Amino acid sequence: MSNSSRHIGSEKLPVPKSRPKQGCDGIAKQPRRVVVVIPWISRAAGGLFEVVRNLAQEMEDQRRYLPSVIGFDDPYSDVDRPLWGRVETAVVRTRGPRAFSYAPDLGRALERANPDMLHVHGLWMYSSVAAIRWSRRSKPYVVSPHGMLDPWALRNSRWKKRISAALYEDRHLHGAACLHALNEAEAESMRTYGLKNPICVIPNGVDLPEEEKASCPQVKRTLLYLGRLHPKKGLSSLIEAWSKVETRVRTTEWHLEIAGWDQNGHRAALEALAARLNVSVDVSFIGPQFGEAKANCFRKASAFILPSLSEGLPMSVLEAWSWRLPVLVTPNCNLPEGTRAGAVIPMEANAESIASALNRLFSMSCHELKEMGSRGRSLVEERFQWSCVAEQMTQVYEWILNRGPQPSCVLN
Repeated sequence: MSNSSRHIGSEKLPVPKSRPKQGCDGIAKQPRRVVVVIPWISRAAGGLFEVVRNLAQEMEDQRRYLPSVIGFDDPYSDVDRPLWGRVETAVVRTRGPRAFSYAPDLGRALERANPDMLHVHGLWMYSSVAAIRWSRRSKPYVVSPHGMLDPWALRNSRWKKRISAALYEDRHLHGAACLHALNEAEAESMRTYGLKNPICVIPNGVDLPEEEKASCPQVKRTLLYLGRLHPKKGLSSLIEAWSKVETRVRTTEWHLEIAGWDQNGHRAALEALAARLNVSVDVSFIGPQFGEAKANCFRKASAFILPSLSEGLPMSVLEAWSWRLPVLVTPNCNLPEGTRAGAVIPMEANAESIASALNRLFSMSCHELKEMGSRGRSLVEERFQWSCVAEQMTQVYEWILNRGPQPSCVLN
C-alpha cells in the first residue's frame, strides 16, 4: 500500500487499501478502520510523533484495524511523512493561534472517512471540538491525554485551560467511550479531575535496537538528556546539580550532553545558567536529534537522565533502556517498575537530590553500569514492545465496538 500525505480541503481523506482477512467460515472479512488524530504528523509533535507513528505502524502490520492519521499542517509534514511507511496520513490546514489550531476542514474530513472508531491524541486543541461534533454520528471515540491532565500540566497556563475546559474540553473528555492512561498514576489523575469513563491503562512502547552497545569506554563518559528544552523538564535543576559535582569528575571523567529542540527560548536561559555556574565547558547543547543522529546519541552515551517535573510516560527513558543505558529519573516520570527492577537511580526534581544521584552514578564501576542498563533492557523486552501495546489497544477497540470482552487493562 502506498503512503499518501496531503492537505485536505475539498479532497477526500485517503481510505486504506486493506487486504481482506479470512474468517473461520472462509468469508473474507474487512479490517475495521480507525482515524487517529494527532496535533502534527511530524517531529513538531515531539514524543507524540514517535508514539503514534509506531502504534499505527504496528496496527497496520497486524491488519485487524487499519489506521488513517490526520494532523494539523506544520513545516515538517512533507519531510517526515515517509517515516510513516504504509500508514495513510493527511494534513489539514489551520487558522489562528497554533496552540488551538482551528481547522474547519477536519470535521469534513472525518465525515468523508467515516471510520468505525476515532482516536484523539492530546487535549486543548480544535481536534477536541471536532471529536465532539463527529460523535453526533453515534460512533465512539477514544482519548489519549498523554499526561495533559497531570497536576503540573493543569497548573501550567491554568486559566486558559479552565476556559477551554468550560467551552469544550470537559465535554470532549466526558463523551469518550474510553480514556487511555499510560500508567496507573495518570489514571488516578483522570479520576481526580472528575472523569468517570472507563480507562484503559496501556503503556507506550519502543523498538529494540538490533546492535549491541560497546563496553564502557576508557575515555570521558557522556550523560545524555534528550527531549524538549522546557521548564517542566527540570534542566535548570540539573545544571545547578552538575555544578555541585566535584570538578575533577566533571572535567576529566563525565560530560553532560543536552539534546533537544528549544521551546520558547528556554535554551538561552539554560546556557546563561551554565555560564554563570562555570560549567559551560563540560555541558553541551547539541540541538534536536532525529533518525540516525538520535540513535548515535544513545549509542555513544554511558547513562541517561530525565529530571522532569511532569511526564505521562517518557519515550526517552524507554529508548535509553532499549540501548542498555542506566537511567536517572524522578518519580514524576511514572516508571516505578524501573526502581523495582534496579534499572534506575531515583532522585527528586531538585538540585540537591539530583546532585546526590549524579555522585552515585559517577561512583559506579563499568560493570555496575552495564548491569543496571541490562535490567532496563529486560524491562523493555518484557513490557514495552510495540507488538504487545498494539494488541492491547486492539482489544480495547474490539470491546468498545462490541466485538470482544472487556480487556483486563480496562478500569471501570
